[in-house]
Amino acid sequence: MSLTGTAFLYTLIVLAVVAVALPLVLWSRIGGPRFLRGAARVLMLVFAQGTAVALVFVLVNNANNLYDNWSDLLGTSNHVQQAADLGADGTGGISLKHLPRVRQRFTQAQGPGMHQAGGVRVTQLQGRVSGVNAEVYVWLPPQYHEAAYAHRRFPVVELLPGYPGSPKSWFGSLRATAQLAPLMRQGKVAPFILVAPRTTLLPGVDTGCANVPGTVNADTWLSIDVPRMVMDNFRAQPAPKGWAVAGYSAGAHCAIKLAVAHPDRYRAAVSLSGYNDPIGERDSLAAQDPALRRATNPYLMLARAAAPPAVALYLSGQPGDGYEAALALQKEAKAPTAVHVVYIPKSAGGHTMALWRPQVVPSFRWLSMQLDQRRITAREAAGAAGAAKATGATPPGPSTAGSTREALASGTASRAASGRKR
Repeated sequence: MSLTGTAFLYTLIVLAVVAVALPLVLWSRIGGPRFLRGAARVLMLVFAQGTAVALVFVLVNNANNLYDNWSDLLGTSNHVQQAADLGADGTGGISLKHLPRVRQRFTQAQGPGMHQAGGVRVTQLQGRVSGVNAEVYVWLPPQYHEAAYAHRRFPVVELLPGYPGSPKSWFGSLRATAQLAPLMRQGKVAPFILVAPRTTLLPGVDTGCANVPGTVNADTWLSIDVPRMVMDNFRAQPAPKGWAVAGYSAGAHCAIKLAVAHPDRYRAAVSLSGYNDPIGERDSLAAQDPALRRATNPYLMLARAAAPPAVALYLSGQPGDGYEAALALQKEAKAPTAVHVVYIPKSAGGHTMALWRPQVVPSFRWLSMQLDQRRITAREAAGAAGAAKATGATPPGPSTAGSTREALASGTASRAASGRKR
């Protein structure tokens, strides 16, 4: 029975009702020795509490898309078949242009939001370079099948979830397709192909979207294998011109890290409540090695870059949760790197889907301008901020009220200070 399936949810609801009814009906009718009567009553209470906890967990999991299946929940899911040392560029010296085309079979994806706005399709991709074997979800914009666009190539946004988290969250909890499809039809948002690959590749750890020889090549999976598959199977624009990456929480860290590391693969990135130092996620694999921790910190990557990467970055956050990290990047960035920071006050809510859901539209409007190769002017930025304010997505700012020092977001935080499960 599927962890996120309707059948399992309904079964738990029935069991919860039975668990409440049993004590009401049988409590005073249990016969036998005193010890057996007491044991039976304790078992009924344990059964009632257990079913209640299980039901609440499933409701929360379905609402936030934390775990896709039982393997994810139990920490037994391993999607890494091999993890060779692929070198600094993540290719292992392989000539990507000479790799054979990747032809994939797609099926209709199941779950909340998977059938909306034309439907989301899914495939199991075996990464030829990364050694990762995992699912990838793809949604095509309304214009994709229209005759007027038959010879048009479309821009692409890779969508990354937090940790723990499912790539389905962008279509389910965040309702990205339901929000964006009408705006794409109206020409207010570019007709993006949305691609959501699995990012939880090893049991019990967040890969930090990094390559760790002998363990996992998550960077190569996301920045080489997945984009190549998309371009081989759909009318997608080539990289970096038509490619961007977006994420929330741990996925936000990954999005900025990938764009800064690979300006030849991505033009822009969106970070919702992200962080720079990988230690912001307590289970981060990248944070366990000091050298890798520094090498995958976007702030330090910008500071040490031989030449500033030609990428545009959109970062939103609250004081103590992403805002300082965004300011640190903005302060460090030098042209042609462009950093746009959106302040979200504490009053907007906490580190949840409810905070990120209304930020989908403003961030995609910004992406539409970036992948259209138009510079975002001060007037346009103000207009986007005004539109976001009208929808409740981007509260007034900027402000530093309640903020801590920017240094805390730039690679000097301790593990004890990370403080939040991402």
